[in-house]
Amino acid sequence: MRAAVAERAELLWETARALHADPENAFAEHRAAALLTARLEEAGFAVERGTAGLPTAFTARSGQGRPAVALLLEYDALPGLGHACGHNLIAAAGLGAALAVDAVLGGSAGCVMAVGTPAEEGGGGKATETEAGVFDGVDAALMFHPGVYSWSRAPLTAQVQYRVAFHGRAAHPTGNPTEGVDALAALIELFNVLAGLGRRLPPASHVQGIITHGGTATNIVPEYAEGRFGLRAATTGELEDLTGRLRDCAEGVALATGTRAEMVRATPRYEHFRDSAVLSDRFTGHLARAGITLTPPVPGVQLGSSDIGNVSTRVPAIHPFVAIMDDGSDHTPEFAAAAASPRARDVLVAVTGALACTAADVLLSTDLREEAWERHRREED
Repeated sequence: MRAAVAERAELLWETARALHADPENAFAEHRAAALLTARLEEAGFAVERGTAGLPTAFTARSGQGRPAVALLLEYDALPGLGHACGHNLIAAAGLGAALAVDAVLGGSAGCVMAVGTPAEEGGGGKATETEAGVFDGVDAALMFHPGVYSWSRAPLTAQVQYRVAFHGRAAHPTGNPTEGVDALAALIELFNVLAGLGRRLPPASHVQGIITHGGTATNIVPEYAEGRFGLRAATTGELEDLTGRLRDCAEGVALATGTRAEMVRATPRYEHFRDSAVLSDRFTGHLARAGITLTPPVPGVQLGSSDIGNVSTRVPAIHPFVAIMDDGSDHTPEFAAAAASPRARDVLVAVTGALACTAADVLLSTDLREEAWERHRREED
């Protein structure tokens, strides 16, 4: 399997560099999707474009039926920062692993899928694909993420955003001040209430908000005010609880201020990530043979959220982090530069080999699949 990856190493690096040089944002990754699907079609994969009704999503298959393994490709960039999250490497690694497994097994052991998943940075392509049934009938979903840590699993939280609006009544602040109902004052009071709530939340839970509409003129009592609030929590259950608290706070403020509150979800909900320890252990072992050691994550350190969490609710999944720089953070210009560095190339080749070997293990070992599914179902209970 590693020999098959080595034969394609230059192709994979050229793909990663091409994506890096031409970043496209969420749901606009047309050139990236075209490049990746072309590579897959050249290798004989059957490609379906527009998967789940998303123009820049795709599913490429070699072989049919079960067992089936999905390699996940992310390729959206960050506005103004390019590939400062390293999705160019994720796409190239998923592509390379799919090509290598196909070259070695030729579809004889089941189905190899390369799934193009747009808009991880905002929009949640995997969430839409999961709801559309793309991962039904899949035995494992595999991907990696470049980072500043080398961790065997990803401590990824659940997250969602809500739009909260208050409706009041306009008035002139000097002409008829008693007739006004200040919607902006209600929104500001919600921020104050949430600040107090924040001191009583679980360690990984928080609410962060901004004002998106606060009125139209200084001499008019605002009849409408709106904020956008990002909620995160360690688990999906805790996120649901936090959502309920936000709603209670908004309704309480509305009651106290004589306004009417309106709360609408503004983004797809990202579930928390459920790691398949069985498969992560396999990947970790394969990567160690390439000279990269992964450790468990540092307790208490969270690394944001991802729509891979939604996939992990349906099938056994892995999302290890592998460092391409030692200091700093992703979502920075420095990380964008690191995603096209010589170290990134070495990581790409090593990780692609480990993903391909893990995928082959899933396809060839009934015992491994049964163990992964048994652990997955047990953790659902």
